[in-house]
Amino acid sequence: MDQPAPVLHFPQLPEDRLRLALRKLETALAQQAAAVAEFRSNLQTLRDATSSLSVQVNRYHDTLGQTAQKAREAHDKARELERTAEKMAALG
Repeated sequence: MDQPAPVLHFPQLPEDRLRLALRKLETALAQQAAAVAEFRSNLQTLRDATSSLSVQVNRYHDTLGQTAQKAREAHDKARELERTAEKMAALG
């Protein structure tokens, strides 16, 4: 069986209503401060993650550049060997 919800008495005196409103405002401000602190913490975590990602992308870019340079050097050596082989075949 459902029990009826308790009746909450709203303060009748203006001073009591003001105190209640101020307590609720203080509670809301404390919750907002906690939410802002959590947001800032999460923002710092995001900043750290993107910074780490940036470092990794730069390393990857550097590695690709080095690999491309080695590939060009290997291509040049292969062409040089090819020309040498053609010269030797022409002599033979």
